[in-house]
Amino acid sequence: MYFRNSSLFTVRSSKVFRTMARSLHRPGTHSISQTVLLFLLVLALPGCSSMQDTFSFLPFVDSGDEEMTIPDQQAAANLLAEGMEAYNVGDYYEALKAFNQILDQYPFSPQAVIAELRAADCHYYRGEYLEAKTLYQEFEERHPTHPAIPYVMFQIGMCDFKRVDRIDRDITGAQDAIRDFSKLLRSYPNSPYSEEARAHIAAAKEFLVNHEYFVAVFYVRTEKYDQAIHRLKYLLRMYPDSAIAPKAKALLARLEAGDPPKWGLRRWLPDLKMPDLKFWDKEKQAATTPKQ
Repeated sequence: MYFRNSSLFTVRSSKVFRTMARSLHRPGTHSISQTVLLFLLVLALPGCSSMQDTFSFLPFVDSGDEEMTIPDQQAAANLLAEGMEAYNVGDYYEALKAFNQILDQYPFSPQAVIAELRAADCHYYRGEYLEAKTLYQEFEERHPTHPAIPYVMFQIGMCDFKRVDRIDRDITGAQDAIRDFSKLLRSYPNSPYSEEARAHIAAAKEFLVNHEYFVAVFYVRTEKYDQAIHRLKYLLRMYPDSAIAPKAKALLARLEAGDPPKWGLRRWLPDLKMPDLKFWDKEKQAATTPKQ
């Protein structure tokens, strides 16, 4: 109990322990027994205000004198303002630099979530669809309940939709886009992006139908008529209401009649690019239709 209330002992003991601690760093003086002895002696000092104070003289222990630093909220806000200013005028390179700086220096600030989303948008508008898709997917994983998730899911679909080139090339972009937009419609059927998602699905499906028809025409061109008939029948069975269906029926009839087209096959070809979105046509029609 005397030691508990004796400040003199505490001061002297502190000096002793400091001396012992320094000796532990001298070559040839360190041993396990010395370390254990020091530890036990320190534990015997209940007069210290805390265990942190007791070990404060050791070089590998934080004394706690300095307050923990927190992200500079004003700096993060300034960076976000700079990034959004560049973003709003289409300078996505400068905007991305600001957003990435927030994520690097202030990852736990309130501005970091916005920076994550806008960084993905910057990649998207720069035509870097694979990079944008990855960032959108990471945002969805980190913030599954965020109000922007319907938008993020729509943008994932758009990243794949934008990868679509021509029907005579890779068609995985259209297939992936259909899957992405369908996921959005299942999760958020009444979101502001639902109608546009349905339009993109319809366009992507029409693109895939045109691809099937293009392959059939290729078989006709190479005089593989049986394969062409098989392909056309499959197309008409799976997509009877597609825009290319009338042309597919006419070509199938020629083939089954034993009268395949020999010349002018170009006029039998479908549009090689993505069909127009019926969604936009519907909007134009609504805009030009007078209200009753």
